[in-house]
Amino acid sequence: MKIRFGTSGWRAVIAEDFTFDNVRLITESICRYLKEVEPGGGKLVIGHDSRFMGEKFSAVAAEIASKKGFEVLLCEGETPTPAISHAILHEQALGGMNFTASHNPPEYQGIKFSTADGAPALPEVTGRIEEIVAAREGIEDSPGGGIQNYDPRPSYLADLETKIRFDLISKKVGKTAYDPLWGTGRGYLDKLLRDHGVEVETLHDWRDVTFGGLSPEPGEKQLALLREKVVSGGLDLGLATDGDGDRFGIVDSNGSVISANQLIALIADYLAESRGWTEGIARSVATTHMVDRVAESRGLKIYETPVGFKFIGELINRNEIILGGEESAGLSIKGHYPEKDGLLACLLAVEAVAARGTSLTSQYEDLVSRVGSLESGRIGVRLTNDIAERLPEILAQDPSEIGGRKIENVNRLDGVKFFFEDGTWMLLRPSGTEPLVRIYAESEDRKDLEVLLEQGRSYLLD
Repeated sequence: MKIRFGTSGWRAVIAEDFTFDNVRLITESICRYLKEVEPGGGKLVIGHDSRFMGEKFSAVAAEIASKKGFEVLLCEGETPTPAISHAILHEQALGGMNFTASHNPPEYQGIKFSTADGAPALPEVTGRIEEIVAAREGIEDSPGGGIQNYDPRPSYLADLETKIRFDLISKKVGKTAYDPLWGTGRGYLDKLLRDHGVEVETLHDWRDVTFGGLSPEPGEKQLALLREKVVSGGLDLGLATDGDGDRFGIVDSNGSVISANQLIALIADYLAESRGWTEGIARSVATTHMVDRVAESRGLKIYETPVGFKFIGELINRNEIILGGEESAGLSIKGHYPEKDGLLACLLAVEAVAARGTSLTSQYEDLVSRVGSLESGRIGVRLTNDIAERLPEILAQDPSEIGGRKIENVNRLDGVKFFFEDGTWMLLRPSGTEPLVRIYAESEDRKDLEVLLEQGRSYLLD
């Protein structure tokens, strides 16, 4: 098989393509790449999430890296991706490997590789690793390596404490519920809130490699029990994170699910107000233009990036933005790591409720009253062989209209994004993590959004 790194690492089905042989091959290739960057070697952080065989795969990778001369910090227990990013920076490591397939179905495993800045590896880096993998370019064993068991939790949680107003949270927030979806956030987010006096009921607080038979993604279906707990218990908030803790899900006190697009816009507005930061705001090409409206209302610059948090991470590293967000529930802020952090996003939601003294729903309604409303959504179309063959041609087409809507402008930053004369837009792009073509759209009207998404499906399939 041909190993390719997608939007966020390499993912494959366990025992099909994700095998010990391929883990050894990729680990050795990453080691070779790191020796090209730093011939003398250095530290390498290795961890895993709660998926099947994660501890076994990470142990094999640690053994290989150790033999190649790296000082391996092997994370104890299941570790969130953002905690590994922090560990890379905290320990001044050359990079990190996390065995995770994030929100993918349970039968998947994956490897996320982060560089010395704690960010997901950029395409030029993963491209070089792919070249090494394809060429089967081995690397000789080297002295100086070793494996050290490492607990990333204390320093990561301590760092989060410096970025969140827990003085407000501890006085203003009552009961919350937290659903880690059997993932790595348990014992992290709930512990931090409890340490600061917040009463937390944790759901699914044990390891289940099947994730209850669902993908560990904080979507509507997965948040059903959390919503029930919030409403029946009269709780202030329901919080959730995905399998490796880099994505978030939020349920408001009235049982409403606050979408990722809504929270990104809301938190961007809150940070500009509460922190007084004046740098820009970044969003991916697939993310709501409510972010643009927030930036304009606050006099801030807007940045648009391809899908993939590594591109937003570059802007965080350059201190050019106060917040960067992706509609797939990824968020990070100024002064944090160049990696999405679902735990941070949840804490910012809690802080906003405490600081403003109103629910997130009320806060979003206030935002809409100031900048107007946009309705956004997406659907996925299975990437069949037929669609895969035709997709390059479809994305290269320059139609004058779709579904009777006249096209005003086209953006090919990532996939193809059509802007229509009526103010709506539609984006088609292949998923970088699953065999799907994603269709995103946005309109000021919810019913029109549904029509627009179906027009996108017809454009793709007809």
